Amino acid sequence: SQRRSKEEYNIMSGRGKVGKGRRGKDNLKLDRRHPDHRSLKGVDITEIVPTGVITGDDVFTLLEHALENGYAIPAVNCTSSSSANACLEAAAKNNSPLIIQVSNGGGVFLAGKGLKNKNASAIGSIALAVHVRSVARFYGIPVILHSDHCAKKLLPWFDGMLEADREHFDRFGEPLFSSHMLDLSEEPDEENIAICAEYFKKMEPMGIWLEMEIGITGGEEDGVNNEDIDPAKLYTTPEQVYAVYETLSKIGDMFSIAAAFGNVHGVYKPGNVSLSPEKLLDHQAYTKKQLDSPLERPLFLVMHGGSGSTDDEINTAVRNGVVKMNIDTDTQWAYWDGLRVFESENRAYLQGQIGNPDGAEKPNKKYYDPRNWVRKAEVSMSTRVGVSMEKLGSKGRYPVSDDEVPLIGSSSPITKMGGARCENPQKGCVMN
Repeated sequence: SQRRSKEEYNIMSGRGKVGKGRRGKDNLKLDRRHPDHRSLKGVDITEIVPTGVITGDDVFTLLEHALENGYAIPAVNCTSSSSANACLEAAAKNNSPLIIQVSNGGGVFLAGKGLKNKNASAIGSIALAVHVRSVARFYGIPVILHSDHCAKKLLPWFDGMLEADREHFDRFGEPLFSSHMLDLSEEPDEENIAICAEYFKKMEPMGIWLEMEIGITGGEEDGVNNEDIDPAKLYTTPEQVYAVYETLSKIGDMFSIAAAFGNVHGVYKPGNVSLSPEKLLDHQAYTKKQLDSPLERPLFLVMHGGSGSTDDEINTAVRNGVVKMNIDTDTQWAYWDGLRVFESENRAYLQGQIGNPDGAEKPNKKYYDPRNWVRKAEVSMSTRVGVSMEKLGSKGRYPVSDDEVPLIGSSSPITKMGGARCENPQKGCVMN
């Protein structure tokens, strides 16, 4: 069937406020536990979630579809427009939804390491968001824009992004980012949950998804080192998870929990890290019992530190409610490996601007032109992202339609470049 245009989605869903499948007879938003709530099991996701960067209940609908249909979406850390484009290319080739995320350090790098500004992390993160928003819809797949681990000491970065979200919401009726993560797992649980609730109250009215972490992911990533952490803290208990749910669900339902089950950042040979993804089912069962819920999987869960995990561990995590898996170490290597192979194969042509095995006066520009070697890195990274899409089961979930991809200069107001018009953000806006 012909897909609905962005404009039709706006009319149906109130521009990311209440998505299709979440309205009852009185046109009111339904909790997933409500008897009239529409199950998304077996539903064609292309019929209910639009392409491009999605926000609000389009995010909820996509993640709910993943939860109910047994797949997860790869979330890839990006540090440049090049790495973001590699991910978008992978999503289009593999017909998969995608999560592009940026870390605090990634934001600093994106802004330019030469920029000496205390807000560089937010500036760079916003720059990546603007780039992805500019190109994502042309790839024909839905994209969640997300910010990664934010520890307590990094809250000014989080505040800067939220300010950009508010400005974008006031102008266009939706936030700049789709989702943000707070990682206060190093703080006492009570403080962790309280701060998350405080921020969620600011995010929920704009339709921003919150990811939080309880229990600690081991290893080291982006300057946060938990290599010497107490092993017991690498395993979250069902009671901890329910305490999060109990507090945040009173504010809204757009949140997910990164519950630790032995996860470790970095790359390790399979078997060198003791993962226990079966514990995630305990969290689901405990929360289901506390709520007397009809849902088998009432929680949206997230998997961190997936590098080196076995296929069986990943499959078990997804079966138990993981809808998002972070990928960083493996894609970093893949990006470098593409460049490494190019340099190895063309080393004799990369020793000077002029002079190579073909002749002392032969130019080498086509070899050292960044568009050549950076492209090799992109292709390698894109291929690795595709591997994760296959492992997580997101491959083939969102077939790209040539008819759906907008064209610059199209007469449709949905496909013109240049932004949006929003007369009343509370009633929903039509993006141009």
